[in-house]
Amino acid sequence: MKLKWKKGDTVIYPQHGACIVLNIKRMKAFGKTSDYLILRTVINEMTLSIPVEQISAVGVRPPVSSSELQDLVSVLSKADPRVPANWSRRFKNHQEKLKSGDVYQVAEVVRNLAARDRDSALSAAEKTMYDRARVNLISEIQPALKCTSEEAEVYLDKALEKGVLKPAKAATKPAAKTAAAKAAAKPAVAKSAAAKKK
Repeated sequence: MKLKWKKGDTVIYPQHGACIVLNIKRMKAFGKTSDYLILRTVINEMTLSIPVEQISAVGVRPPVSSSELQDLVSVLSKADPRVPANWSRRFKNHQEKLKSGDVYQVAEVVRNLAARDRDSALSAAEKTMYDRARVNLISEIQPALKCTSEEAEVYLDKALEKGVLKPAKAATKPAAKTAAAKAAAKPAVAKSAAAKKK
């Protein structure tokens, strides 16, 4: 199998997020000699060795391109009414999305859990899943934008704020409140003036 990646390229391993290709090396393992793709994860900097013939099976793929980022923002900013209310069904559904390695499904998990975290506290298991999915998504946005991880995180949060995490709206009638406060104060002023005349 001929690989389309070379040393220094960024790829996505669904379970580990963005990885850097270190090398393609022929190694012997379990009594068999095979070509291995050697990767270093961007998160935690672990080294991974994947048999070349298993690359498709484990879902290793190129990162999202800069031209696809707008589609990603659309997913992140649009609420999903189909999220299961039952905890175990919801958790299993999100696990399957993460295992798929598809960037848009990972974005759906981040969006759904962000919305749930806004409305009610996440369980410990969902919180761990949310944090992991966020980190993986940030590690993929970073090479697409050619920016730092901090800037990629800001990009992610801004996308979420367009939909599921919209900032609370400011009070719409401050003038009415001020007028009401003035009206309430007038009787007190009148009483004070009447007291002085006596």
